[in-house]
Amino acid sequence: MSLLLLVCLDSHLHTPMYFFLANLSIVDMTSSTVTLHKILVTFITGDNTMLYLACMVQAYMFGSLSGHALFILTAMSYDRYVAVCRPLNYHIIMNLKICLILASFCWIFGFLQVISFSWFLSKISCFSTNVIDHFFCDLVPIMNIACSDIVILESLNFIQGLSIYIITPFLLTFISYVFIISAIMKIRSSFGRRKAFYTCSSHLTVITLLYTTLILQYAIPNNGLGSKKLFSLFNTAMVPILNPLIYSLKNKDVKSAFIKVIRKWKVESFTVT
Repeated sequence: MSLLLLVCLDSHLHTPMYFFLANLSIVDMTSSTVTLHKILVTFITGDNTMLYLACMVQAYMFGSLSGHALFILTAMSYDRYVAVCRPLNYHIIMNLKICLILASFCWIFGFLQVISFSWFLSKISCFSTNVIDHFFCDLVPIMNIACSDIVILESLNFIQGLSIYIITPFLLTFISYVFIISAIMKIRSSFGRRKAFYTCSSHLTVITLLYTTLILQYAIPNNGLGSKKLFSLFNTAMVPILNPLIYSLKNKDVKSAFIKVIRKWKVESFTVT
């Protein structure tokens, strides 16, 4: 929330990169709220029960926001591609209209791509148990306790997971960075190469962290030691915390804007009588 407010308050951060970063901050806050609030309630009260409808809503929201995070990071990779490969035309290409279109597509498609899966999931009429082996209502753990036919769900899970969550965003991000690295290698001065790479370092760190946790969570077979729960907790709790820290600690513009806002508040506090 601090990073989101900082982007809104400082006019120097009203650029496409920070516009997408503000969207990512909203996703991080929302996805954490969707999952962690129930964990905190369980720790405080000891009540680990959840209504069926609330469980379905949680599963839908988490799936939607997870997809949206990948889409918004893909849009940010395109923004970094334009900044490095087309610097003279950056503000013409990444104008406000294009940014709004990309962000709107990420939000709308993020919420639409899980509807069919969630609808079939809600139609499951038979469960072998009412205990979900997870700390929140994720789609796959709910499927694991279903005793009715889930062939359609398994097919949708494979198709969506492969095409929407892996191939499409990863491939688009990979293509963007192929062009970015190619452009950086063509820069003659070492200072110019370091400066160009620095503009992408925060985004590259975030996508590496996110894709690594997703692969460890979903792609590697379970070893029976609760590793998937651990990676899932890291993905839902730590990644949203690390994202703004990575962009703040590695970004001079953010640190400069934070100092200016603090100084402005101090001056205003001294002038008030």
